[in-house]
This record gives sequence, structure tokens and C-alpha cells, in this order.
Amino acid sequence: MNELTQKLKEISQWLAKGQCLTKTFTLILLFGSGLFFPHAIEGVTTKQLNGNLLKVTPRKQSFVADAVARSGPAVVTIETRRTIISKRNNRFPSGLFIDPYFQDFFGLDGFNIPRSRIEEGQGSGVIYSPEGLVLTNAHVVEKSDHLIVGMSDGRRIPGRLIGLDSLTDLAVIQLRQTGPWPTATLGNSDKIRVGDWAIAVGNPFGLENTVTLGIISNLNRNVAQLGISGKRLDLIQTDAAINPGNSGGPLLNSEGEVIGINTLVRSGPGAGLGFAIPINRARQIAKQLVNKGKASHPMIGVNLIPASSNQSNNYLTGGAAVRDIIRGGPADRGGLKVNDVIISIDGKIMRSPADVVTEINKHKVNQSIDFKILRNGQKLNLFITPIEMSNFIRG
Repeated sequence: MNELTQKLKEISQWLAKGQCLTKTFTLILLFGSGLFFPHAIEGVTTKQLNGNLLKVTPRKQSFVADAVARSGPAVVTIETRRTIISKRNNRFPSGLFIDPYFQDFFGLDGFNIPRSRIEEGQGSGVIYSPEGLVLTNAHVVEKSDHLIVGMSDGRRIPGRLIGLDSLTDLAVIQLRQTGPWPTATLGNSDKIRVGDWAIAVGNPFGLENTVTLGIISNLNRNVAQLGISGKRLDLIQTDAAINPGNSGGPLLNSEGEVIGINTLVRSGPGAGLGFAIPINRARQIAKQLVNKGKASHPMIGVNLIPASSNQSNNYLTGGAAVRDIIRGGPADRGGLKVNDVIISIDGKIMRSPADVVTEINKHKVNQSIDFKILRNGQKLNLFITPIEMSNFIRG
């Protein structure tokens, strides 16, 4: 009983200071289990304890309400408008002008009358800087002629596209008026865990300030696993509902910090899975877009798959095996071969292909990287210098 007495005394002291709501629940459990006795214990009376319990004001709002109040005002609607121009032949059947001489004779250009139409779209975004910078998805604003940003207070502000990056599906817009602007707090996506709370905020189907709640279902979900090619993304997976129009809006943690940018949702079989770009990656790309107008993507020219235990020689759990190498690329010139297993980069253990891509992205173009590999059971060190992806593709 001496230990219990001491614990109860500590609880009473914390309650008196009004500092520990959790201890209140502990005390209630003690009452309910019959472990507390209605008599004075070392100067702490039942009356005093009950009085302290009455001083605790129960919360009337959930943590979700608090989180949304913190960053919700910075969530915006992005209205886009783009002009689509197409040509049509209005006097002759299609296929008739295949012969170029026939085209010249009848003056084909005179019959191809341009036809234009206005296409409108809508997405979400979040203001992350006092300078009025808005982070959103590239696919929301791509090829747009006109941008209007709808604020949570009803204002509609013209926006200017600073830059976009199709590979990571991120874009930055500048509000074309003077602030002050509400801003969201950016969190640290490296610290989130599977099972943490996830709050998606956006404007699905044009319904402003819609909030959905779920959890983090998985991390480092590569877009290739979703059947998407041509993108360079490792995504946060969540079961918080992300619907059309949510794209570009923030995914919040329980503290109201932005941990991701909502980008897509799986429809059809397996519907209900949402995906967001980790905010640490988004922050990195946004900085490049603001400073340079474009993002840099270092690449070494390999196709990686998860390594089997036989390939890694049981050296570690996971690893990334080289499936293909682009001839003449950095990896090829650096001595990497098919079936080599990348086990570390600059001393950091690689447990999956996603780890390799993430680590390469942290380095600069033309900066040598130390790769430790396994080849036929032997450890080797190779130094490979990545190049800019867009330059290699153009070359």
C-alpha cells in the first residue's frame, strides 16, 4: 500500500496544478477498481482529491477540430481555366485529304477551321508561406491559362503559377495580392508511423472545407505498385477519404501540421485508399520551384527490384537488386552490373528500392555517391555520380 499511497499523492499534486488530464483518468480507474480508500493518506484527503477532480473541465471539442482550426484557414480552392483548341474539317469526309497534292489543290488549311472551348477545373491547395505561396498538385494547374484561388473567408484571389514538376505532381502558385495570409504549419513526414491519425482537408466536388478522418495505412508506397508510370513518388497511404477536388489539399496529423499533399485516390476494386506526397519531399521540390522555376531529379539509370534473401546473402533484411541498367548512364559508367544488390549508400542501410531512390534524391546532380554492393557474395564499393534526369532523356 505504500507504493499506491505515493502514487495517489503524486496524482493529487499534479491535479492541483492543473497540468495532467491523463492522471485524472488514472485516478478514475483507481476509484472504479476499488483500489482507493475513503480515508486520509499522508495528508491527502478524499475531499481534496474529489475537489481537484471537479476542477478538471471536460473537453467539448475533439482533437480533429483543434487540428483543423490550426491549419484549416490556409486551405484554399484552386479554380482553373484552360482553352482547348482543336481543328475539324467541316466540308469533306475524314481521311479524304491524305494525299498532299489533293490538300494543296483544295486549300486544306482553309477548311480546317479551329474550334476552341473553355475547360474549367477545380482542386485544392494550402498556403505554406507568409509570402502567399500555395502548394498544390501539378495535375490541378497544368496547362491552365487562368488561376483563381478561393480563400476560406470567401475572397477570390488571382494566382500566378511559379512552377510545376510533373514527375512529383507538385506545383507552387503565388497569390497576386498583398497579405497577410493564413499559413499552415508544415510537419515532419519522416516521423509519422503506420497507425497515426490522418486528417484530409480539401474541397471535394466543390464542397469547401470538407474534413475526413482516418489513419496512416502505409508508408513509402511507390506509384509503380499502383500501375502508374512516368512519376517519381513514394506516397503516404491513408484510409481518410480523398475524393475528386481534394487533390492538392493537405493531409494533417493530430496536431494540425501538414504531413502530406493529397494527390490521388484508388477507384474501382480496392476503393477507399488515398495517397499523399510526403511533406518533406514536397517542401524540397517547392523550394526548387520557387528558386529556379523547375525541380532537379538526379538519376543513375537503373531499374531496381526488392532483393531476395539469396541475393543479399542474408546480409540484411531487404536491399535493392539491379534488374536493368541504362547503357551509357551513370550506373553503367560507375561499374554497377545487373543482379548487384545495393546494401548501403554513404553508409546508410538500404532496405528497399524506395530507400535507394529517396537517398539519391537527397544528393545533388554531379555529386559522387558511395554505393556499397554485394556481387556474388562479395562486398564492393562503387562511386557513382548522378546526372539530371531531363538532360539524360533529351540526350
